[in-house]
Amino acid sequence: MVNMLQRYGWLSFIVILAIWLPTNAIAHGVDDDTRRFLEQNSGVQIIPFLYIGAKHMVTGYDHLLFLVGVLFFLYKSRDILLYVSMFTFGHSLTLLFGVLSDIQINAYLIDAIIGFSVVYKGFDNLGGFNHFFGKSPNTKLAILIFGLFHGFGLATKLKELQLADNGLISNLIAFNVGVELGQFTALATIILIINFWRKHSIFLQFATITNSLLMSAGFMLIGFQLTGYLIS
Repeated sequence: MVNMLQRYGWLSFIVILAIWLPTNAIAHGVDDDTRRFLEQNSGVQIIPFLYIGAKHMVTGYDHLLFLVGVLFFLYKSRDILLYVSMFTFGHSLTLLFGVLSDIQINAYLIDAIIGFSVVYKGFDNLGGFNHFFGKSPNTKLAILIFGLFHGFGLATKLKELQLADNGLISNLIAFNVGVELGQFTALATIILIINFWRKHSIFLQFATITNSLLMSAGFMLIGFQLTGYLIS
C-alpha cells in the first residue's frame, strides 16, 4: 500500500509539474522589478547581478528541464562534473559573446531550440536513438552545442534590456557567476531527488515516466515559442 502511494503520488506530482512548467515558461524572462533595475543601472553592481543571475537560472524552467535530462543516468561524480562543465563552458561563452558582440537573434527561435534540447535529452535517455537509428549522437558534443544555444538564450534576454556600457563587462561576469551559483543549487536538488528514487525498485518506471514527460514538456515549449514567433 505504501509503495502504491509512493508510486502514484509521485506520478501525480510529475504530471502537475509537467503541466505547470511549460505553462509558466511563456513568461520566463525578467520580472518587472528586475527589468527596471537593469534598465536604470549604470556602473559596476556585482552583488545585484550575482543575485539576478542566480535567480534567472533557478527560475529558468527550460534550463532546469535540460539539466534533469543530462543528469538522469549519470552515476559517477566525475561524469557529472564533466558534462556540467561542458554545458557551463558553452552557455558562458555565448552569454558573454552574444551581449558584448551585440548579436541580434530572435528570442523565440532560440527558446524553441532550447525546448528541442529538452526533447533530445528525454528521447536519448529513453533509448530512442539506438532503437530507431541504431546509434546515439555524441552526448558530450550535443551538450556542448546545446549549452551554446542556452547561453544565447540568456544573452538575448539581456540584450532586450539595453544594459549600460559603464561597468558592462564586470556586471556580465557577475551575472554569469550568479548563473553558475543558481545552477549549482538546482543541480544539488536534482541529484538528491534522482538518487532518492534510484534506491527504490520502481526507479526504471520512474525514469520512463520522467523522461517521457521531459519530451512532452520540451514539445510544449517548442510550440509556445514558435507560436510567439509567428504572432510577434
